[in-house]
Amino acid sequence: MMRYVVKRILGLIPLFFGITLISFFIMHLAPGKPSDLQTQMNPRVSLEARQRLEKLYGLDRPLHIQYGKWLIRLMRCDFGRSFTDDRPVIQKILERLPITIFINLISLFLILTVAIPIGVRAGTRPHSFFDQATTLFVFLGYSVPSFWLALLLISFFGITLGWLPVLGIHSLNYEMMPWYEKIWDLKRHLFLPIFVSAFGGLAGISRYMRGSMLEVMRQDYIRTARAKGLPEKTVIYKHALRNALLPIVTLLGLSLPGLIGGSVIFETIFAIPGAGRLFYEAVLARDYPLLMGELVIGSVLTLLGNLFADLGYAAVDPRIRLSGKE
Repeated sequence: MMRYVVKRILGLIPLFFGITLISFFIMHLAPGKPSDLQTQMNPRVSLEARQRLEKLYGLDRPLHIQYGKWLIRLMRCDFGRSFTDDRPVIQKILERLPITIFINLISLFLILTVAIPIGVRAGTRPHSFFDQATTLFVFLGYSVPSFWLALLLISFFGITLGWLPVLGIHSLNYEMMPWYEKIWDLKRHLFLPIFVSAFGGLAGISRYMRGSMLEVMRQDYIRTARAKGLPEKTVIYKHALRNALLPIVTLLGLSLPGLIGGSVIFETIFAIPGAGRLFYEAVLARDYPLLMGELVIGSVLTLLGNLFADLGYAAVDPRIRLSGKE
């Protein structure tokens, strides 16, 4: 098993550099340059001034040389400095990353604690009223765009009823509040973003869990367990559930990149100062070092997600561990 893990980790290294290479060149193919945002609105800026800005940013050199210099800095764990404020890229990302991870981990926890029981119950009682009701919920979850749902919740709970704040993560007088009011204020601000983040994933995971349970419940070993006279709960939760979790393990591994990429929409709508909104601002500003810094983190999360999915498979299914030893 250890040999398999080491082999997979070594295989991720060239894949990572391939992702960064493609991302770097595609990013520079997009129209517009960082210098354009500083010069287009000022008709007095000359061509020489634009060229000096490009030279200052290092954009006057060929792309392969720019990528080589960026890669050398990356090997030293240096993501460069932002074009917008000349701050270190890693510092800007680390300032925004905790709130993004916090929101996504809470939403992921809610998804698992709600979606798995719903999927198990619907899969063990197909075509029942509960199964049909959850199927309707799944179709709603898939069909409703997250940005539209966020705007509806803002309009209803924030504007019409005035129950919840709709912008930021805390109130203006947050620093003057006692600690228990700070916790309550943070909960009120994060309720809608967490709900929007979890809604679509809740529908998807529950549907995958239902389909997996339906397939597992038809297997021969389930009929054998029932023929032995085992209680139905033992058959479902001890024998069927463990094998039905295999597709869910894969989905959880692939959900790691969503900690940043999936946060762009709701962080922008709710004005949350997270890594997703920072990525959106970097795209608008053509801040190449900041974009590459976030893409590197997203790439690492994607590769680690695939690795964790394989390890999760091995933890859930003993047959994979035995094949790994061979």
